[in-house]
Amino acid sequence: MKMHDTIAAISTPLGEGGIAVIRVSGENSVQAVDRIFKSTTKLSDAQTHTLHYGHIVNAGTKDHIEEVLVSLMRAPRSYTMEDVVEISCHGGIISVKRVLDLLLEQDVRIAEPGEFTKRAFLNGRIDLSQAEAVIDLIRAKSDRAFHIALKQVEGTLSTKIKQLRHELVELMAHIEVNIDYPEHDVEEMTNAFIKNKCVKAMEQIDHLLNSANQGRILREGITTAIVGSPNVGKSSLLNTLAQENRAIVTDIPGTTRDVIEEYVNVGGIPLKLLDTAGIRETSDLVEQIGVERSKDALQQADLILYVVNGAELLHEGELLLIEQLKDRQTIVIVNKQDLPQQVQYDVLESAFSDERMIRMSIAEQQGIADLEKAIAGIFFSGKLESNDLTYVSNVRHIHLLKRAKLSLDEAFQAAEQFVPIDMIQIDIRNAWEQLGEIIGDSVGDSLIDQIFSQFCLGK
Repeated sequence: MKMHDTIAAISTPLGEGGIAVIRVSGENSVQAVDRIFKSTTKLSDAQTHTLHYGHIVNAGTKDHIEEVLVSLMRAPRSYTMEDVVEISCHGGIISVKRVLDLLLEQDVRIAEPGEFTKRAFLNGRIDLSQAEAVIDLIRAKSDRAFHIALKQVEGTLSTKIKQLRHELVELMAHIEVNIDYPEHDVEEMTNAFIKNKCVKAMEQIDHLLNSANQGRILREGITTAIVGSPNVGKSSLLNTLAQENRAIVTDIPGTTRDVIEEYVNVGGIPLKLLDTAGIRETSDLVEQIGVERSKDALQQADLILYVVNGAELLHEGELLLIEQLKDRQTIVIVNKQDLPQQVQYDVLESAFSDERMIRMSIAEQQGIADLEKAIAGIFFSGKLESNDLTYVSNVRHIHLLKRAKLSLDEAFQAAEQFVPIDMIQIDIRNAWEQLGEIIGDSVGDSLIDQIFSQFCLGK
């Protein structure tokens, strides 16, 4: 890949739509588009951040190909800090393909996945953690996850990492002065001073790492299995939470034969819901496969919503399942509260705490708010943090923060044992470099390529 190439890609989803956007970036992007764009003003003569109406034409035949609006953003005031032209044409596969094919005839190549954002990083517009947050922004599954990703794109995590690295640089500078100029009247570099600085840095890292579980949940969602016997209301619960009829609901037991997956937003918390086949003994071969898949989903789940029918007695299979679930992150939903109750509440109460047992009537839409409160209570101690939106959710960032903390702890232990300060400085520098990898100050080309390969083609 050459950084000086002019690149193009479709930046909107393929398919029918009102408009589609083709993004072009590079030092020849204006000239390339000018050769196929007919308007009252040439783009090469136009001011930056202007919008132009015209037609895309075949450079050879002069035939009109498409009616478009073209926006011009000159370097460095663009997403990539290069000249960027965006062509807005009619949505539809044929329209977009015809315009893109003409562009590729103008010494322009198709962009690689994430190449626009990669250029923004390499050109210094954003750091690596901000670039990775762009992925989170695109994949956000709740308003809160989107808001947190947006804050990280704006640099909240970067600011904290840069401040922490700055403090470590100052510490290394003090050590260096003591090593090289011991005769100068500088602040005495004692082991106690080094230990104090290391402890403060580790506390800041701990604060970031403590947000990792919440960040992962907000980023990826909680894998949630809906389990229970046939015909207790599992699929009705999925449809209620998804606010659409994703699963077939009938009075016939065993309707659901496979695991149905759906992302939903419950009280600002993204859930990856798995509606499973009813767990029971059956001679139906297809249903047997569904029951086995239900058991697999049960093992993989972070959270289990165990649905029972409050209008019936618990049977032997349910009693066995209760034993399996009582030590898992489980919320028991006693459904069909609108009917006379027969379920043995004493059995449920002996296995699950009151806050983990929700009485609901899914048919009457009762108890949804109680379920939301129970889920938040398990994963966020009853509420989501609202003041500090610097959640660390990226696995790479978590790994590097842990390594940096380990390096600082090794520096602390070395100071405890009165190791020479020039040796202690090595551990502190390691921590500084590991934090630098988060924002891309010290990272290899292969890792950069790997990170940006996760992006969609037009971003």
